[in-house]
Amino acid sequence: MKKILLPTDFSPNAWNAIKYAISLYKHEECEFYILNTYTPTIAHSRFMATGAGGKACEDVVKNNSEKGLEQLLAKIQEKYHNPKHRFVTISSFSLLVDEIKNIIETHQIGLVITGTKGASGLEEVFMGSNTVRIIKSIKNCPVLAIPQHFKFKTPSEIAFATDFNRFYTTSELRPLLEMAKAFKAAIRIVHVQYEIKSLTEVQQFNLNMLRKYIGEVEHYVHTVSELNSVSQTLEVFANELDIHLLAMLNYQHSYMEKMTREPVIKRMAFHTQIPLLVIPELGMGTPPNNKNRKEISASN
Repeated sequence: MKKILLPTDFSPNAWNAIKYAISLYKHEECEFYILNTYTPTIAHSRFMATGAGGKACEDVVKNNSEKGLEQLLAKIQEKYHNPKHRFVTISSFSLLVDEIKNIIETHQIGLVITGTKGASGLEEVFMGSNTVRIIKSIKNCPVLAIPQHFKFKTPSEIAFATDFNRFYTTSELRPLLEMAKAFKAAIRIVHVQYEIKSLTEVQQFNLNMLRKYIGEVEHYVHTVSELNSVSQTLEVFANELDIHLLAMLNYQHSYMEKMTREPVIKRMAFHTQIPLLVIPELGMGTPPNNKNRKEISASN
């Protein structure tokens, strides 16, 4: 049974992510953990009494959290009747990322699905600050970020963005391959280059191993020229090929890291387009040496 964590703040984008998750896995046995965290904000003043007032404030936000989860669960049960799905609600007095880490460890969560906020002019933060914190902090579980206004589509076309500078392990590729096999989706490996040039020996080796790991899953390799920024390039690529989901590995100097550091104006439109599957770095990051290459070849 799949175990999926759904953080919520009861906002429209959080609800959209929940709807996406339920639709995505409608044919699979799933246990969904719906999490709401709360941390009371108490205005401190030399004229304010402390103690009882703080406890009362905590009780109010705790009750609001629990009541919100009850109402959300009732809404899910009213709109979706799937005997394959089980829901567990968790209300926690904790920081969001800390509690997500705890639940992943305690309940052996296989995927976190979270909503992302829409653009808001100059105040825009890439995908919303909570989503970025989750992606940067969660090192042992994939995160699927769903744009606020994205309407569910079965992912029959999945893009995997990589520069081939890193050797990927089977454990890191597993979330991508499981998604592709579950939905009979084609994987489009996309390499963004500032200027088109031949792959280095290391890049070619990593591409060959990547294609070997993907195996029988239908896949294609695309090399595209960078248009102003990585995020804009991937956005155009996704639109032109009708990509339903974009996957990236999150590691030092990866596309994912570059995008979170791009100037706001360059990445403004990107995150509102399609779901983004961020896979954490689990294995070795450098290509194997010659001895290990022979061992890998011998074992395959």
